[in-house]
Amino acid sequence: MKQLSNAEISAKVKKAMKDEAAAISYLADYVDGDQISDVVNLIANHKGRIFTSACGTSGVTAKKIAHTLSCIEVPASFLSPADAVHGALGRVKPGDIMIFVSKGGKSGELMPMLGACKAKGVTVITTTEKPEGELAKESDYIVPMNINYEADPFNMLATSSTLSAMSIWDAIAITLIEVTEYTRDQFAIIHPGGAVGERLLTGQK
Repeated sequence: MKQLSNAEISAKVKKAMKDEAAAISYLADYVDGDQISDVVNLIANHKGRIFTSACGTSGVTAKKIAHTLSCIEVPASFLSPADAVHGALGRVKPGDIMIFVSKGGKSGELMPMLGACKAKGVTVITTTEKPEGELAKESDYIVPMNINYEADPFNMLATSSTLSAMSIWDAIAITLIEVTEYTRDQFAIIHPGGAVGERLLTGQK
């Protein structure tokens, strides 16, 4: 095991945090305004259900997206790719929206789901670094992301890319609050628990 001083450890931790922050800052200039506006308007006017799906670390991101959307009363739920292709796709109906997250844009587990979604008349949104990839090409909407590098020394661990994907969808959700005129009072009804619930119920800022 390599021995590092406290100062060296601290410097490496801070560098990783700054690298990830820089990746998100870079992404803000990369996002296509028209594409993101189309997605915001689609979701704001959507009356059906929304599903998210992804594999590995992207799956964690997809779960976060579904939870954040639900927190602003845009009902969304995560659908496991493993369960989806064994019958759980029956939950998805014509007119629903499916949000895929795939950094490389060709996750083998998602392609069978994509085919089923297209056959069912489901609108597909894909967040990926590969808009030219197989998954994105067959999607109805693309939310492209891009990073200069991951924060790890191998440039492979899903670090900056994970935060970037979450950042995009956090930004979409925040914009949806404005577009749908979602209120603090509405939020208080569905979030009575925890410190946030206490603040909402007592009128704290």
